[in-house]
Amino acid sequence: MSLNPNPSQNHLLAALPTAEFDALATHLEWVAMPLGKILYGPGEKLKHAYFPTTAIVSLHYVMESGATAETAGVGNEGVVGISLFLGGETTSSTAVVQTAGHAYRLEGKLLKEAFDRAGLMQRLLLRYTQALLTQTAQTAVCNRHHSLEQQLCRWLLLTLDRMPANELIMTQELVASMLGVRREGITEAAGKLQRAGLISYRRGHIAVLDRHGLEAHACECYAVVKKELGRLLPDVQYRHAGAETDQ
Repeated sequence: MSLNPNPSQNHLLAALPTAEFDALATHLEWVAMPLGKILYGPGEKLKHAYFPTTAIVSLHYVMESGATAETAGVGNEGVVGISLFLGGETTSSTAVVQTAGHAYRLEGKLLKEAFDRAGLMQRLLLRYTQALLTQTAQTAVCNRHHSLEQQLCRWLLLTLDRMPANELIMTQELVASMLGVRREGITEAAGKLQRAGLISYRRGHIAVLDRHGLEAHACECYAVVKKELGRLLPDVQYRHAGAETDQ
Protein backbone atom coordinates (compact mmCIF):
# COMPACT_ATOMS: atom_id res chain seq x y z
CA MET A 1 0.00 0.00 0.00
CA SER A 2 1.27 3.43 -0.93
CA LEU A 3 2.11 5.95 1.75
CA ASN A 4 0.54 8.68 -0.40
CA PRO A 5 -2.53 10.33 1.14
CA ASN A 6 -5.73 8.57 0.10
CA PRO A 7 -9.10 9.02 1.85
CA SER A 8 -10.17 5.56 0.69
CA GLN A 9 -7.76 4.06 3.22
CA ASN A 10 -10.50 4.89 5.73
CA HIS A 11 -13.36 2.45 5.27
CA LEU A 12 -16.17 4.89 6.06
CA LEU A 13 -14.90 7.42 3.54
CA ALA A 14 -14.32 4.65 1.02
CA ALA A 15 -17.93 3.51 1.39
CA LEU A 16 -19.46 6.84 0.36
CA PRO A 17 -20.98 7.19 -3.11
CA THR A 18 -19.02 9.55 -5.33
CA ALA A 19 -21.47 12.45 -4.96
CA GLU A 20 -21.43 12.35 -1.14
CA PHE A 21 -17.67 11.88 -1.03
CA ASP A 22 -17.04 14.76 -3.44
CA ALA A 23 -19.08 17.08 -1.22
CA LEU A 24 -16.58 16.44 1.60
CA ALA A 25 -13.35 15.83 -0.30
CA THR A 26 -12.14 19.43 -0.52
CA HIS A 27 -12.70 19.87 3.24
CA LEU A 28 -10.73 16.79 4.30
CA GLU A 29 -7.34 17.67 5.79
CA TRP A 30 -4.61 15.01 5.91
CA VAL A 31 -2.93 15.33 9.31
CA ALA A 32 -0.14 13.57 11.17
CA MET A 33 -1.18 11.70 14.31
CA PRO A 34 1.91 11.37 16.54
CA LEU A 35 1.96 8.84 19.37
CA GLY A 36 0.37 10.26 22.51
CA LYS A 37 -1.42 13.16 20.82
CA ILE A 38 -4.65 13.96 22.69
CA LEU A 39 -7.50 14.71 20.29
CA TYR A 40 -9.92 15.68 23.04
CA GLY A 41 -10.29 15.37 26.78
CA PRO A 42 -13.22 15.06 29.20
CA GLY A 43 -15.74 17.88 28.81
CA GLU A 44 -13.97 19.48 25.84
CA LYS A 45 -16.19 20.62 23.00
CA LEU A 46 -15.22 18.71 19.89
CA LYS A 47 -14.24 20.86 16.92
CA HIS A 48 -13.14 18.17 14.47
CA ALA A 49 -13.85 14.60 13.50
CA TYR A 50 -10.94 12.32 12.59
CA PHE A 51 -11.05 9.51 10.04
CA PRO A 52 -7.89 7.46 10.72
CA THR A 53 -6.06 5.87 7.80
CA THR A 54 -2.92 4.47 9.42
CA ALA A 55 -3.21 5.78 12.98
CA ILE A 56 -5.10 4.07 15.81
CA VAL A 57 -6.85 6.12 18.48
CA SER A 58 -7.68 4.87 21.96
CA LEU A 59 -10.86 6.00 23.70
CA HIS A 60 -10.32 5.70 27.40
CA TYR A 61 -11.21 7.05 30.81
CA VAL A 62 -8.89 8.55 33.38
CA MET A 63 -9.86 8.14 37.02
CA GLU A 64 -9.20 10.68 39.79
CA SER A 65 -6.33 8.47 40.93
CA GLY A 66 -4.72 8.73 37.49
CA ALA A 67 -5.50 5.12 36.57
CA THR A 68 -6.68 4.61 32.99
CA ALA A 69 -8.48 1.97 30.96
CA GLU A 70 -9.45 1.78 27.31
CA THR A 71 -13.11 1.33 26.40
CA ALA A 72 -12.63 1.10 22.63
CA GLY A 73 -10.17 1.71 19.82
CA VAL A 74 -10.70 3.43 16.48
CA GLY A 75 -8.65 2.76 13.37
CA ASN A 76 -9.22 2.84 9.64
CA GLU A 77 -12.63 1.24 10.11
CA GLY A 78 -14.17 4.27 11.78
CA VAL A 79 -14.25 7.84 12.95
CA VAL A 80 -13.29 9.67 16.14
CA GLY A 81 -15.89 12.21 17.28
CA ILE A 82 -19.30 10.53 17.24
CA SER A 83 -20.54 13.06 19.81
CA LEU A 84 -20.58 15.64 17.02
CA PHE A 85 -23.45 14.03 15.14
CA LEU A 86 -25.13 12.45 18.15
CA GLY A 87 -25.73 15.93 19.54
CA GLY A 88 -23.68 15.86 22.72
CA GLU A 89 -20.57 17.61 21.36
CA THR A 90 -18.65 16.68 24.53
CA THR A 91 -17.82 13.40 26.21
CA SER A 92 -16.39 12.24 29.53
CA SER A 93 -13.71 10.15 27.80
CA THR A 94 -10.31 10.97 26.35
CA ALA A 95 -9.16 10.25 22.80
CA VAL A 96 -5.41 9.72 22.44
CA VAL A 97 -3.29 8.34 19.62
CA GLN A 98 -2.00 4.88 20.60
CA THR A 99 -0.38 4.05 17.24
CA ALA A 100 1.21 6.86 15.25
CA GLY A 101 0.11 7.43 11.68
CA HIS A 102 -2.20 9.71 9.76
CA ALA A 103 -5.87 10.61 9.56
CA TYR A 104 -8.22 12.88 7.68
CA ARG A 105 -9.62 15.70 9.75
CA LEU A 106 -13.00 17.29 9.07
CA GLU A 107 -14.58 20.29 10.77
CA GLY A 108 -17.32 19.20 13.14
CA LYS A 109 -19.98 21.42 11.61
CA LEU A 110 -19.34 19.88 8.19
CA LEU A 111 -19.74 16.38 9.58
CA LYS A 112 -23.03 17.41 11.20
CA GLU A 113 -24.24 18.90 7.94
CA ALA A 114 -23.36 15.71 6.07
CA PHE A 115 -25.15 13.66 8.73
CA ASP A 116 -28.24 15.87 8.57
CA ARG A 117 -28.55 15.39 4.81
CA ALA A 118 -29.73 11.87 5.68
CA GLY A 119 -27.85 10.13 2.88
CA LEU A 120 -25.63 7.06 3.09
CA MET A 121 -23.23 9.00 5.33
CA GLN A 122 -25.87 9.15 8.04
CA ARG A 123 -26.60 5.44 7.80
CA LEU A 124 -22.91 4.55 7.86
CA LEU A 125 -22.25 6.74 10.90
CA LEU A 126 -25.20 5.31 12.83
CA ARG A 127 -24.22 1.72 12.06
CA TYR A 128 -20.60 2.44 12.93
CA THR A 129 -21.75 3.94 16.24
CA GLN A 130 -23.66 0.73 17.02
CA ALA A 131 -20.51 -1.29 16.26
CA LEU A 132 -18.49 1.02 18.52
CA LEU A 133 -21.02 0.56 21.33
CA THR A 134 -20.71 -3.20 20.90
CA GLN A 135 -16.94 -2.91 21.24
CA THR A 136 -17.31 -0.79 24.38
CA ALA A 137 -19.78 -3.20 26.00
CA GLN A 138 -17.75 -6.26 25.07
CA THR A 139 -14.60 -4.66 26.51
CA ALA A 140 -16.37 -4.11 29.83
CA VAL A 141 -17.58 -7.72 29.95
CA CYS A 142 -14.18 -9.07 28.89
CA ASN A 143 -12.34 -7.07 31.54
CA ARG A 144 -14.69 -8.42 34.20
CA HIS A 145 -14.92 -12.10 33.27
CA HIS A 146 -11.87 -13.13 31.26
CA SER A 147 -8.24 -13.66 32.12
CA LEU A 148 -5.62 -11.02 31.42
CA GLU A 149 -4.06 -13.35 28.87
CA GLN A 150 -7.38 -13.52 26.99
CA GLN A 151 -7.81 -9.76 27.23
CA LEU A 152 -4.34 -9.24 25.79
CA CYS A 153 -5.14 -11.60 22.89
CA ARG A 154 -8.35 -9.68 22.15
CA TRP A 155 -6.58 -6.34 22.25
CA LEU A 156 -3.71 -7.50 20.05
CA LEU A 157 -6.08 -8.97 17.44
CA LEU A 158 -8.27 -5.87 17.27
CA THR A 159 -5.16 -3.71 16.93
CA LEU A 160 -3.71 -5.93 14.19
CA ASP A 161 -6.97 -5.74 12.23
CA ARG A 162 -6.32 -2.01 11.83
CA MET A 163 -2.69 -2.39 10.70
CA PRO A 164 -1.03 -3.58 7.47
CA ALA A 165 1.72 -5.50 9.30
CA ASN A 166 1.96 -8.12 12.05
CA GLU A 167 4.27 -6.06 14.27
CA LEU A 168 3.24 -3.44 16.81
CA ILE A 169 5.52 -0.76 18.20
CA MET A 170 4.13 -0.79 21.69
CA THR A 171 5.65 -0.78 25.16
CA GLN A 172 4.31 -2.97 27.95
CA GLU A 173 3.58 0.17 29.93
CA LEU A 174 1.28 1.45 27.19
CA VAL A 175 -0.50 -1.89 26.81
CA ALA A 176 -0.99 -2.03 30.58
CA SER A 177 -2.46 1.47 30.51
CA MET A 178 -4.88 0.49 27.71
CA LEU A 179 -6.08 -2.59 29.62
CA GLY A 180 -6.12 -0.85 32.98
CA VAL A 181 -3.79 -3.34 34.68
CA ARG A 182 -0.33 -3.39 36.23
CA ARG A 183 2.70 -3.67 33.95
CA GLU A 184 3.75 -6.85 35.75
CA GLY A 185 0.51 -8.49 34.63
CA ILE A 186 1.23 -7.68 30.99
CA THR A 187 4.78 -9.00 31.36
CA GLU A 188 3.45 -12.32 32.66
CA ALA A 189 0.68 -12.61 30.04
CA ALA A 190 3.00 -11.67 27.16
CA GLY A 191 5.55 -14.14 28.44
CA LYS A 192 3.01 -16.98 28.29
CA LEU A 193 2.06 -16.07 24.73
CA GLN A 194 5.73 -15.88 23.74
CA ARG A 195 6.53 -19.27 25.27
CA ALA A 196 3.56 -20.71 23.34
CA GLY A 197 5.12 -19.42 20.13
CA LEU A 198 2.26 -17.02 19.41
CA ILE A 199 4.14 -13.74 19.69
CA SER A 200 7.68 -12.44 19.84
CA TYR A 201 8.37 -9.61 22.23
CA ARG A 202 11.40 -7.35 22.45
CA ARG A 203 11.51 -3.98 24.06
CA GLY A 204 8.89 -1.79 22.42
CA HIS A 205 7.99 -4.30 19.70
CA ILE A 206 5.39 -7.07 19.64
CA ALA A 207 5.31 -9.33 16.57
CA VAL A 208 2.52 -11.87 16.05
CA LEU A 209 4.00 -15.18 14.88
CA ASP A 210 0.85 -17.33 14.87
CA ARG A 211 -2.36 -15.43 14.13
CA HIS A 212 -4.59 -18.53 14.21
CA GLY A 213 -3.07 -19.62 17.50
CA LEU A 214 -3.67 -16.17 18.97
CA GLU A 215 -7.31 -16.31 17.90
CA ALA A 216 -7.63 -19.75 19.50
CA HIS A 217 -6.27 -18.36 22.80
CA ALA A 218 -8.60 -15.36 22.74
CA CYS A 219 -12.02 -15.37 24.37
CA GLU A 220 -15.20 -14.97 22.33
CA CYS A 221 -15.10 -11.19 22.72
CA TYR A 222 -12.81 -10.62 19.74
CA ALA A 223 -15.07 -12.60 17.40
CA VAL A 224 -18.18 -10.81 18.68
CA VAL A 225 -16.72 -7.37 17.95
CA LYS A 226 -15.37 -8.38 14.55
CA LYS A 227 -18.63 -10.07 13.51
CA GLU A 228 -20.73 -7.06 14.54
CA LEU A 229 -18.54 -4.65 12.58
CA GLY A 230 -18.85 -6.87 9.50
CA ARG A 231 -22.60 -7.21 9.95
CA LEU A 232 -23.27 -3.50 10.35
CA LEU A 233 -20.86 -2.23 7.71
CA PRO A 234 -21.01 -4.76 4.86
CA ASP A 235 -20.81 -2.04 2.20
CA VAL A 236 -17.47 -0.50 3.23
CA GLN A 237 -15.97 -1.78 -0.01
CA TYR A 238 -18.31 0.46 -2.04
CA ARG A 239 -15.60 2.72 -3.49
CA HIS A 240 -12.59 0.49 -2.76
CA ALA A 241 -12.65 -1.23 -6.14
CA GLY A 242 -12.12 2.04 -7.96
CA ALA A 243 -9.69 3.31 -5.35
CA GLU A 244 -7.24 0.40 -5.39
CA THR A 245 -5.43 1.77 -8.44
CA ASP A 246 -4.63 4.92 -6.46
CA GLN A 247 -2.97 3.09 -3.57
